[in-house]
Amino acid sequence: MQEKVDFNVWPKGELNTAYAKYFIGNSYLAPLDAQNGGPVNVTFEPRCRNNWHIHHKSVQVLICVAGRGWYVEEGKEPLEMRPGTVVAIPAEAKHWHGAAKDSWFQHLTYMAKVEEGASNEWLEPVLDEEYDKLP
Repeated sequence: MQEKVDFNVWPKGELNTAYAKYFIGNSYLAPLDAQNGGPVNVTFEPRCRNNWHIHHKSVQVLICVAGRGWYVEEGKEPLEMRPGTVVAIPAEAKHWHGAAKDSWFQHLTYMAKVEEGASNEWLEPVLDEEYDKLP
């Protein structure tokens, strides 16, 4: 059975076409006062995940607000994310995040401790063989 998300609580947003090449599956973006530095709500359909990536000279913060998903940092055990889970991803950590196989997933994200020259480096996709090892 697929776990659903109530999009009346947190908006689903618009189809993420700008970054689609860095995702497997569909994701949606709903900026929340982003022009003033506010977070962005990212919605992932079941099985959707972003590619491995690294945030250079900045910390990415994820706050799960709905559904169920995963945060995976290279060399560490996968972390299941449920509403209320907060992850502060250290600068330079290779990682990815996305929805569980049977659930939509929403997280708020924003950048913290942003240093001069901060950037994001997109890497290889998370292949089905790797993703399917998750519980």
